This record gives sequence, C-alpha cells and structure tokens, in this order.
Amino acid sequence: MLELLRIKNLALIEDVELEFSPGLNTLTGETGAGKSFIMRAVDFLMGERMDKKLVRPGSNKASVEALFVLPEGETVIRRELSAETGRSRVYINDTLSSQPTIRDMRTRLIIHTSQHGQQKLLSPAFQSEILDSFIPDQSILIQRNDKLAVLKDVLERKRHLNEKYDDIEKQRDFFEYQKKEIDAVDPQPDEENELEERKKILKDRERAGECLQNALDILHGEISMLDNMTLLTREMEIVARLFPGFDEDREAIEELRIRLHDLDSRLRRGPGNLEDDDPMSLDDIESRLFELAKLKRKLRRNLDDIVTMKVEIDENLSFLDACALDMKNLSREESAAASNLQITLGEVNKARKKAAKELSIRIVDELFDLGFSEHIKVHFEFEARELYPGCDDMRGRLMWVPNPGQPAQPLDKIASGGELSRFLLALVTMRGDNAKEHDALPSLIFDEVDAGIGGLTLNSVGGKLRALADRQQMLLITHWPQLAGKADRHFFIKKEVVDGETYTRCNRLETDAIMDELSRMAGGGEQGRALAEKLVK
Repeated sequence: MLELLRIKNLALIEDVELEFSPGLNTLTGETGAGKSFIMRAVDFLMGERMDKKLVRPGSNKASVEALFVLPEGETVIRRELSAETGRSRVYINDTLSSQPTIRDMRTRLIIHTSQHGQQKLLSPAFQSEILDSFIPDQSILIQRNDKLAVLKDVLERKRHLNEKYDDIEKQRDFFEYQKKEIDAVDPQPDEENELEERKKILKDRERAGECLQNALDILHGEISMLDNMTLLTREMEIVARLFPGFDEDREAIEELRIRLHDLDSRLRRGPGNLEDDDPMSLDDIESRLFELAKLKRKLRRNLDDIVTMKVEIDENLSFLDACALDMKNLSREESAAASNLQITLGEVNKARKKAAKELSIRIVDELFDLGFSEHIKVHFEFEARELYPGCDDMRGRLMWVPNPGQPAQPLDKIASGGELSRFLLALVTMRGDNAKEHDALPSLIFDEVDAGIGGLTLNSVGGKLRALADRQQMLLITHWPQLAGKADRHFFIKKEVVDGETYTRCNRLETDAIMDELSRMAGGGEQGRALAEKLVK
C-alpha cells in the first residue's frame, strides 16, 4: 500500500505531501490543475524518465519520495532529479540503488492505468500479452522463451560462421599469395635482431683478427723488435758492468724483452673467443637481412607483424577447411533446438486457446457488470507468427461483438474511449482475482478511467471501482461526483498564483469541504448541492 507521497520542486509543485488511506482515494479538481502530473510523479519514482526542465525554476533538484507498507515491512523510495545534468538518483531506505531495481519492484507496488493504458490496450501485441498473463502455468511461457533463446543463439552463431566464411573466402587468393611470399622467406620471431647481433659479433671478430696480425707484423717485421730487444739487452749488460748507474735500466729492458716474447707467444696462439663458431658468414647474414627487408617492403609491415600475420593466415585457411564440419554440427544443434521449441510451442498454443475460452467468458461477465449489453460477445482470434519454419507462435487478438447481428471485429477497430476504459477496468479486476492469498496486491492508479462514460454505466463503473478498492488500495483521478462520493479519502488539487508565481496545491478534504467539491463537480447550484447531499448519505 502507498501510505505517503511527497513531491518537492517539480514543475508547479513546490512541496506537496499526500497521506493515502487503504481503500479508495480520489483526486479531483479543475482540468489542468495538476492531478495527472501527481500520478506522473509516481511513474517517475517507479523508473520513468522526466525532463530536467520540469525541475521548478530556482531549485537545483526535484525529488519524489514515497512510503510503501509491504508484508515484510515499510519501504521508503526516493528519487531525485538534477536541474543541471538531468540525471537522477534513486534511494531505497536511504541506500543508493538503481533504476532497474525500482522497475523490478514496480509490479509489486503500483499498477497505473490511464488513457495511455487504453491506447496500449488497442495494440494486438499487448492483447496477446494479456492473454498470456492469464495462462495458469506460467512455466511453459518461460520454457518457450528459454528454448527460443537457445534457437536464436544457434542461428546467431551460424550466421556469424557464414559471414566469417564468406569474408575469408573472398580473400582466399590474397591470403594464399601472402602465405606463399612469407613461406618463401620463412621469417622467425625476432630473427632480424638476432641477425644484427650476430653480424656485429662477426665484424668485431674480423677486426680483432686484423689487429692481432698487425701486432705480430710489428714484432717480426723487417726490423724485428724482438731481435733488437735481445741485442739491446746484451749491450746494456756491458754498459751496466762499466757504469753501475745503468743497472736499473738494464733490468727494465730485460723485463721488457721477456714480456715481448710472452706477448709474441700469446699473439701466435690467439684468444679462444675469436674462433669462428657461427655457421653463417657475414655475407650469409647480409644476404638474409636483405631478404627480410625485401619482404617487409613488399608486405608493408614490420617483421613481427609479418610473423603474426602468417599465424593468422594459417588459422584463416585452416578455418575454411574445418568450416564444413562446424557448420554441420551447428545444423544439428539448430535442428534439435527447433524441434524442442516446436514441442513447447504446441503446449503453449494449446494453453493459450484454453485460457482464451475461459478469459473470454470472464471478460463478458465483468463487462456485463460494467453496463455492457447482455448480448456482448468476446473471443480471441489467433494468428500464427512464424518464429522459425515449422514453429508457429499463435498470438491472440481480442475480437468482440458489442451489438447483436454485427460481425466480430478487432477491439482496436471499433471500441470507443468509454468502452476501452471499462475493458481496462475489467482486466485489472480479473488480474487481482488471479492473485494468490499471500500475495501483496499493488496499489491501483486510475487516471480518468471513467472518461467517455456516464449515466447508468457510470453507476456500474462506480460499483466496480468501489468493490475493487475494498480489495486493494486505489488512487482515482475523476471528474465525476458519483465516483468521488465513494471515496474513503478525498484530495482536492488546484492552482494558485502568489506574487506572480503559479503553484499546484493539494488539500485533503473533510466533511463540509467534500460536500462543496462534490457540489462543484455536479454543476453547482441547488441541483449540484442536492446531488452532493445524496452522494454522501
């Protein structure tokens, strides 16, 4: 039950608070006063969009807040709309929540029927949804949806496979050309960097070998450094004997001679790391690098991309070879999914036809109570909608004969606004009848559901609304005193202009005020007053 509704800074509403009672709550007032907008605020609270321009000028945000009393306890929902960004935030019991969560809760909290709902009733698709909602075993509808989803998934995978096959097949010649070019060179991952490193090592080795040879040539040239050092050593021995002061120089020359002989031995042996253990020569490496560079120019990609492209090309060409088997497996899946769906659709269509017969009888009974002729006939006509070859979904469309002697016609072709209002009321009543005892019935909002009706029919509608309100809470917007007079709680909506600004006000009416409002709704004067007095007795 919706116990409390508060609206702040929304359009013409500055701050309005309505405390509803169980049973029938009516909202009345002149056309354009803002009655329907209050119900629109409830829709906004339940997840509908609202333009940021509707935030009251001078306010940075608008808010709608409601207190619902449910079997599990009280729930407070608040939604705020930013004037700057147009974004909204939703809170459940002061905890930030999301709009999808609120929309999921909506069916438990509110059923809003309005003139928009009447127009929706004209849609054959909506009529089919209504019929489905009256199928006792809803699980078969879930099975239908699940099996249809399985089939759609298989068809989507098959479509994707076909598209991929067609796309690759169109490029097969180009892929094979690229593969041929790449296979001829057969580049390896990071091969170019490795070759450059090997090239540097071989060049360093070549240069080192030249330097070794030059050093040996210096030691053993036409004027041999080693022979001269030997002669110099001998002469220095004589000099040192004659002149002791040169003995230190003699020793240094002797040490140098020994070191030069040692150097000669090592140069002849050569360092071990200069041994050429690379199977490729510098010419081989240069030739391979040129081959790789030519491939890069031809394919206009770097070597890493070419190596990756080779893998992709191999995968694509392998895909073409394996596609036939994959397609065959998918076709088997498709056949099985279609067969399963066909069986379930048979059960659903059978259940729909059975529900249609029962629902048609119940609709006629309800409409008769709402002032329709005893001769009215209602039935559902089924049209096959092919979901897949051999899988027909029978969709029900409301057909009716409002007057004897006329052929049955679709509801959306001949129903008047008043007739649609009563149809909608009948369906809402039956949905409530289908609820289980432990189910919490949502609050009903009827926005001028009485439009287009009057006279004795209005009395029938009033009786039905009153009986419905005894079962579950109802918020009713009406211009008829006959309906407003049945309310448990009456609210009056009006516009006021204060200091050049317009405000929508909402007042709860008590005894004398209720009498005045009913009198106004009845046309005023003595006649209106008399009708008002009759209604409140």
